[in-house]
Amino acid sequence: MSRQVYLGVDLGAESGRVMAGLLEGGRLNLDELHRFANGPVNVAGSLRWNLVGLWQEILKGLKIAADRYGDEIVSVGVDTWGVDYVLLSKTDEMLGVPFNYRDPRTEGLMEAAFNRVSREEIFRQSGLQFMEINSLYQLLAMQRDHPEELALADRLLMIPDYFHWLLCGSRVVEFTNATTSQCFDPVKKDWAEDMLRKFDLPTDIFPQTVPPGTQLGTLRDDVMKQTGLAKIPVVAPPTHDTAAAVAAVPTELTGSARWAYISSGTWSLIGVEVNDAILTPEALAMNVTNEGGVDGTYRLLKNVMGLWLVQGCKRAFESRGKNFDYSELTYAAEQAEPFRSIVDPNDHLFLHPDDMTDAIARWCQQTDQPIPSTEGEFVRCALESLALKYRHVLRGIEKLTGEKVEAIHIVGGGSNSDLLNQFTADACGVQVITGPVEATVMGNLLIQARTAGQIESLSDLRGVVRNSTESRHFDPSDQDAWNAAYARFLKLAGLPAE
Repeated sequence: MSRQVYLGVDLGAESGRVMAGLLEGGRLNLDELHRFANGPVNVAGSLRWNLVGLWQEILKGLKIAADRYGDEIVSVGVDTWGVDYVLLSKTDEMLGVPFNYRDPRTEGLMEAAFNRVSREEIFRQSGLQFMEINSLYQLLAMQRDHPEELALADRLLMIPDYFHWLLCGSRVVEFTNATTSQCFDPVKKDWAEDMLRKFDLPTDIFPQTVPPGTQLGTLRDDVMKQTGLAKIPVVAPPTHDTAAAVAAVPTELTGSARWAYISSGTWSLIGVEVNDAILTPEALAMNVTNEGGVDGTYRLLKNVMGLWLVQGCKRAFESRGKNFDYSELTYAAEQAEPFRSIVDPNDHLFLHPDDMTDAIARWCQQTDQPIPSTEGEFVRCALESLALKYRHVLRGIEKLTGEKVEAIHIVGGGSNSDLLNQFTADACGVQVITGPVEATVMGNLLIQARTAGQIESLSDLRGVVRNSTESRHFDPSDQDAWNAAYARFLKLAGLPAE
């Protein structure tokens, strides 16, 4: 079989890329065609996404792809973060400038929502963890603040589905991203219309959902003209970036919950792959989430604030005229005193602080701990706290599934942090296997390849990942010190002892 080239548009909260995946001989090689910045834009005091600017950059990347690979290109697909959405009018006009999930307009809306529909019923009909960034609360904020826009809406598309609309005109939502909204019923596998009606939200704006791997159409004529691409198919990958990353975890235990993953980046998504959503009272009490995966699976997981803490510290240092790269900060953290200060990464203080170091200092002050005084102490506090939080989440998930996790696969950009990888192995007491860094885009590209008939199953897909990448292993050490730190973490975070 001759070489097949697939195009993946991979948009993250800080940057985006257009990538080519070259599949040949059971191996996938990646070629980054175009990288560009992304991030929230402050518009009159609210945080928005510049989707038109992102589309312009995507077109640049697709043109490079056409020039470089021409007739070898098989298809294209887009993945992004979850929860955010675009509203289209009946004439396909974007209504307003889409909000960024960190915009504070949803603060307090979860509690207000519980006065209308109970927490238990929302979980039963969505299976999702309660986070104020979820699409449900964003829609309730729109209902409160911009009811006229909501009344004009004809279709809701999640962010990657909007880019698929730009590419080929499709007006559907892909399953994995639909499940991040807290508006989707994991049992019925359709929108939770009964619950949405109780919130007086319009149900007719929610479109058909399709599974990952669905061919959505072919490129619009104007896209072909602007880029030079042929009339290739647009294929929906797992459009939620974490779903794509989990698809590309190089495990040999597909079909079992005896392995866990951490998709490590700005957020850390830690969980296991299960065949059915777990909607028990225990799952509700843990505030875990059931998000869609490939082949109808669910990702039983929990969001942890992730390297957002370290990124925030770096920005705070820079605001004071101290510019460090991440390798310098890691070295400083290695030299700092272990377990001097511990925080709960998921505390609301850390969601969108003006200054992350001030937020950490405040948490330490409130819990009668020494306040970090050096850059290394701040970063070590963040990394050790993340590893301890991972352990807490992992133990809870094991109770829900009844399966003991034998290994943790860390994928994504955060897998480059050897210090955090070792801390995770030490804290959790199991081997950590890292890579691939590019799991998200690999999952995107390889699902496209499966749609084209080049790969048969999810297990085979993961075999291609193993053939195409190298993994590193971190074994647990210093268990006594980490066990003592974990007991302290539970107490500081107000969690029951284990």
